[in-house]
Amino acid sequence: MCCKCDASFKDLRTQATQQNQTVETELFSCPVCYEPLIRKGPPGLNLDAIYRSGFKCKKCNKSYSSKDVFLDLTVTTGLRNYTEVKPVRTELFRSPLVSFLYERGWRQNFNLSGFPGADEEFRMAQEYFKPAEGGTLVDVSCGSGLFSRKFAKSGTYSGVIALDFSENMLRQCNDFIKQDASLLASNIALVRADVSRLPFSSGSIDAVHAGAALHCWPSPSNAIAEISRILRSGGVFVGSTFLRYTSSTPWIIRPFRERVMQSYNYLTEEEIEEVCTNSGLTNFSKKVQRSFIMFSAQKP
Repeated sequence: MCCKCDASFKDLRTQATQQNQTVETELFSCPVCYEPLIRKGPPGLNLDAIYRSGFKCKKCNKSYSSKDVFLDLTVTTGLRNYTEVKPVRTELFRSPLVSFLYERGWRQNFNLSGFPGADEEFRMAQEYFKPAEGGTLVDVSCGSGLFSRKFAKSGTYSGVIALDFSENMLRQCNDFIKQDASLLASNIALVRADVSRLPFSSGSIDAVHAGAALHCWPSPSNAIAEISRILRSGGVFVGSTFLRYTSSTPWIIRPFRERVMQSYNYLTEEEIEEVCTNSGLTNFSKKVQRSFIMFSAQKP
C-alpha cells in the first residue's frame, strides 16, 4: 500500500471511530475484574466528555455511567436493593453538611495539628511529584477537590482524576469547578470509587495523591497495596495524614493517644513506611511537623 493510500485508510478509520463515538480506553478499568473498559462517547478526560460517555466491561458485561456529575466506578453501582454499612468515619464524609463545610472551616482546623496549610502542602506535594510531571494524576479521597483543582490548574499533568467514595464531596467539587472557567476547560474528571478497589489497569497511573486521607481508610494497608498496583514503574505516591504520635512524643503520653484515637486509623511514621515498603514501594521520604506527616514513595 502506498503512503497516500495508507494515509487515506487511516483518515477513514478515524472518521468511522468518530461517527460511532466508540473508543477503548486503557485508563479506566472495571472494578470487578480490572479489565480495561470500552468507552462509547466523546473522547477526552474532562467533565463534559466523561458525563456524555458510557463505559462497559467486555469481560463481565457490567456497564458504568455518570450519575449527576461524576462517573460511578464502584462495585455496587447499579444495585437497587443492596446497602453496605460503612465505618462511621466513612459515612461522616458522605454527609452533605460535612461536604459543604470541609473547605469552609473544617480543613482549616488541621493547622492546629501541624498541617502547614493547603498552599504549602500543595507546594510540598509538587516537589515530590517532579518525576511524574506530564503524566496522569489520581487524587484519591479527594474530598471537595481542594488539591485536585490545584493540580489541574497547575498545568503540570496531562490529566487529573478527582476520586472519592462520597457522592456529596464530588458534587461539592463540581460546584467549585463551575466557579472557575479555567477549570471547566481543563483535563479534570470526577470519579466515584473505593480506594481499596481502584478502577484502573495495573501500572497505568503516573501519580497518586492522598491528602489528609489515610487515617480515614478502613484498611490503609489494602489501600496502599491498591495504589502500588496502579502505579507505573517510576510512579509516585504522596500522602499526608495525622500521626498517632511521633518519635518526640513523651512515652507517658503515648498510651493516652492510643486510646483517644481509636476511632481512626492513625499510624506512626514507622508503620506508614513499613506498609509502603511491604506493598512494593521504595524511596520512602517524609516530612513531619507535630502530628502532621507528608510522605512519598515510588514504584520501582
